[in-house]
Parts: sequence; C-alpha cells; structure tokens
Amino acid sequence: MAADASLGKQIKVIVTPEFQADDSNPESKRFVFSYEVKITNHSEENVQLVERSWVVTDAEQQIQRVQGKGVVGQQPELAPGETFAYGSALMLETPFGTLEGAYTFQTTAKDRFDVPIPAITLAKPNSLH
Repeated sequence: MAADASLGKQIKVIVTPEFQADDSNPESKRFVFSYEVKITNHSEENVQLVERSWVVTDAEQQIQRVQGKGVVGQQPELAPGETFAYGSALMLETPFGTLEGAYTFQTTAKDRFDVPIPAITLAKPNSLH
C-alpha cells in the first residue's frame, strides 16, 4: 500500500558533504567525501526508514548505485518531531561529482512512501570554477 503522498513532504532530509583531504590521494584518483545526514519527522505519524537508494555520479559520468536496507546498519524509527542523524563517506575517482537518491519510509500501518533527496554537489575545494 502507498501512504498519502503529502507525508513524504513532511520528512526533512538535510545532507552536508565535506571533502576529506587527509584521506584523499589525488595522484591515485582517490577523492574521499564524508557526509552528515539529518532526518526530521515533521509529520504527526511514527515513521521508519526502511530502505535507501543513492546514485553517485563522478565528473566522468561514472555511476555507482548504492541500495539497501536502512542506513548505517539501522532502520531508525522516528516519532513526530524526532530527528535521526548519521555520518557516512564515499570515494570518487574525480575531484567532484554528485550524490542523490531517496529514502523509503514506512508508517506503523505498513504504508510505504519515498522521500527524494535532490542532487548534492561533492567538490574538492578549488576544483570548480
């Protein structure tokens, strides 16, 4: 079953990327980016993050797809007003790229809905003009 489409608009996802210079090695085409994610439930229902789907695209249009259950080994439940935050990282072979995707949530009635995550720019400082 699908949940009311407006429910997805009440889940706010903020992704903050950061280039990790100490873990990167440009000569070896290794550019590491960490990112912090904050998910806040602004709805009046309990929801659970059950799946994630990320698309990572580098500057040469090489695409990596990452799909799976939950995030960082968890399928967090968020009551109304609650926030869940976590950190993760990824590696590109170019100094910039994008990260975008969606989280699939489930209500207590087992209705599922997706929350899209618009493209986020990943960029080594001074790599874009």
